[in-house]
Amino acid sequence: MKKAFLQLHISVFIAGFTGILGKLISLNEILLVAWRIAITLVILGLLLYIKNMLRLIPAKEMLKIALVGFIICFHWVAFYGSIKYSNVSVALVCFSATGFFTALFEPLILRRRLNYKELLLGLLTISGIYIIFDFYPQYYLGVIFGIAASVGSSIFPILNKQLLVKYKPRELTFYELGGGLLIMIFFIPFYLQKFPAGHLMPTTADWGWLFLMASGGTVLMFELQLHALKKVSAFTVNLTYNLEPVYGIVLAFIIFKENKNFGSHFYIGLSLILIAIILQTFIVRNQHKKTATDSLAI
Repeated sequence: MKKAFLQLHISVFIAGFTGILGKLISLNEILLVAWRIAITLVILGLLLYIKNMLRLIPAKEMLKIALVGFIICFHWVAFYGSIKYSNVSVALVCFSATGFFTALFEPLILRRRLNYKELLLGLLTISGIYIIFDFYPQYYLGVIFGIAASVGSSIFPILNKQLLVKYKPRELTFYELGGGLLIMIFFIPFYLQKFPAGHLMPTTADWGWLFLMASGGTVLMFELQLHALKKVSAFTVNLTYNLEPVYGIVLAFIIFKENKNFGSHFYIGLSLILIAIILQTFIVRNQHKKTATDSLAI
């Protein structure tokens, strides 16, 4: 069990570290994502081929998978765009709004009742983001991209959960990323007209960071999650991933000294977000315990 928790926390730490890599890579955000996915597909494809886990999927199903994959691409482009047009800390603060958008979109997509406690906690997070946005207007474009990233991050798991009933996780990830990349390639010329890139090909340093992001930040992180899930519940995994923004912001403060860019208002906004995360953790944990107790009573 200790090994599983260690694997889980390493995967969360890696997730936070991908924000650092996004800052180090000089490519425009959409090109960064395109190259990241291309390298990931090569690595993941070889692993699946060696393990004989690849199979053909009907065209109709492939279209659904590709559309979900495009949401992943949208999320990553917006997330790295947030980093490029502000910094890692602001991008990860905005990423914390995922809980609010999940509470909003999940009932709409799955036709369930709204959870008003989750919405209120989400509004607390939004308030924290607003304080940061209001006092640091130079990051407005980064905040807009960050909010868009949190919208994509909230929708993807809802749709992906339905597909995981039919397909194995590794196989599904491979086809999602492949299909999403094909759709995204169509939009790249239009995107670059609005957000021009300094160069199209990765630099020598970029190649190294991209390989690290694809192999470690995507494939290895995914493998660690799978191994952890064998011993740890999905509930615990979801709660632990609340630490991703915290890990990422701490790393950004250490590596890029981003704390020097902020005053007291940033920390007030960040405190509201952390309070929302802590309260959400306690509420969800209590709900989980109650559900488990009711199941035993039955």
